[in-house]
Amino acid sequence: MTASATEHRCRARHAPWRPCRCPLPVPDLDLDWRLRLAAFDNLRALREARGGVVTLAELEAGCEFEGVRIPLINARRGIWRPKQLSGGPALSVVTVPRRPGRRPPYDDQVASESDWFTYKYEGTDPDEWTNVAVRLAMALRRPIIYLYGVAPGLYDPIFPCYVVGDDPAHLAFHLAADVPGAQPAPDLADLGQFEARRGYAMQTVKRRLHQHRFRELVVGAYRERCSVCSLHHVELLDAPHILPDRDQRGRPEIPNGLALCKIHHGAFDAHILGVAPDYRVAIRADVLAEIDGPMLQHGLKDMDGRRIDVPRAERLRPNRDYLAERFERFRAA
Repeated sequence: MTASATEHRCRARHAPWRPCRCPLPVPDLDLDWRLRLAAFDNLRALREARGGVVTLAELEAGCEFEGVRIPLINARRGIWRPKQLSGGPALSVVTVPRRPGRRPPYDDQVASESDWFTYKYEGTDPDEWTNVAVRLAMALRRPIIYLYGVAPGLYDPIFPCYVVGDDPAHLAFHLAADVPGAQPAPDLADLGQFEARRGYAMQTVKRRLHQHRFRELVVGAYRERCSVCSLHHVELLDAPHILPDRDQRGRPEIPNGLALCKIHHGAFDAHILGVAPDYRVAIRADVLAEIDGPMLQHGLKDMDGRRIDVPRAERLRPNRDYLAERFERFRAA
C-alpha cells in the first residue's frame, strides 16, 4: 500500500509544521469479513422481498450483526464504512437517483461498453479518508455493496461488487459486479475465473438496472396506478415497453412505456389486450366471445373500449406512433 493510502484525518491538534504521527487503527479483517457476509445476507432477503430493490429506510435500519445493528448506508455521504470497520475498507458506495432535469452531485455512470461501473471519488482529494477506504477495498480484494439509486428513496443493491481499478487522473474508481448469487471468497484466489465471468455479470446487472430504473420512472409518471384498470397497488404494477428494447427506437424512456398491473401486462404481451393510438383499449375478438369467470368478464372484457389513464404532462404520454405500430401487431394476432 502506498504511503498516501495510510494517511488519515487526525482529530488531534498538531502544530502546522508537525506531521501527524498518531498510530493508525488496525482493522480486524476477520470481523470485517463476518460483517460483510451478514450485510450480504440481509440485503439478499430484502431484495427478494421487494422484487429486487430496497428502500433508504431499510438501508439505514441495516442488519443485525453480533448483537449490534449496522447501517448499510449513510445518507449524508456517498461512501460508507461503519465504525466497527474503523481503519478498514469501505462497506458500501452510493449513486444517488437521477432526477429529470437535474444533474446528480457526482457524475457516476453505467459505462455501456465497459466491464465496469465508473464511480467518482468523494470530493477531489484522492487521500480523503472515504476514498482511501475504497482504495483499501481494492488492495485487500474485499467485496463491497454498490447501491445504485433507481428512484428517490429506492436502490438496487449490487453485491458482491469489487473495486477493480483506480483512475486518479479522472478522480474515479472502477467497480465490477460478480455474478448474481456468487459467494465471495476472502482472497479472491482465482482471479482468472473472476475476469472471465465479469463481462456476463456486468451485462446482467446493467439490464437489471435499466429495467428497475425504467419501471420506477414509468410507474411514477402514472401516479402508481395501472393505466387500464387504475389498480393502485404498486407491488402489482409493471412497466412493459411499447416497442421492445431490442428495437433501436425502444429506448427506456417514459413515452415508450405503460404502467400495467400484472394481469393486463400479461394480456398486453400475449396480444389479448391492445392499446390504440387514441389511447382506447381493445380486447381480442375471440376473448370477447368467451364465457368464463368474473376475472375474464370484469378484468378483461369490461376494459374493451375504455380509454387508458395517461400522465398529466404531454411529454410523458405514450408515443402514438409506437402505439400504432404495436396495435397493428395486436390486430394481426
